[in-house]
Amino acid sequence: METRTGIGYDVHQFAEGRKLILGGVEIEHDRGLSGHSDADVLSHAIADAILGAIGEPDIGFYFPPTDDSIEGISSLEILKKAAELVREKPGGRIVNIDSTLICEAPKVMPHAPAIKEKIAGALGISVDRVGIKATTNETMGFVGREEGIAALASASVEVARK
Repeated sequence: METRTGIGYDVHQFAEGRKLILGGVEIEHDRGLSGHSDADVLSHAIADAILGAIGEPDIGFYFPPTDDSIEGISSLEILKKAAELVREKPGGRIVNIDSTLICEAPKVMPHAPAIKEKIAGALGISVDRVGIKATTNETMGFVGREEGIAALASASVEVARK
């Protein structure tokens, strides 16, 4: 077996009249995030990290924003697809996920246990294999001006050595 690591990054602007979904959990906030799906920036970064670890294209390849049939899709479905692609590899399994949300508001850490449960469930891994952290941008840049949220993630996967 060999261990592979991938990284993911995503960002979405805030938008009026949308729910804020982070890691599959609806979080009370005055605005949600703009996007073709539910705009779950955290799930998108995690999915891209997983896909990168197995050498696959990013989520836009599998879930293009031009596909009207998936408009509003839950990003947990995107995570399930990423996990499925790992399991299709000989010996493929997700070892762990680590992630960081970057936003001034809302406070994310009170929701971390629920987020970990949702992500672990979508990926088919145990909760202790999912890391969720949050930080601010110290009022700098678009995140600091509360124009949007960014997320970073890393994923470790195992696959059979060729």
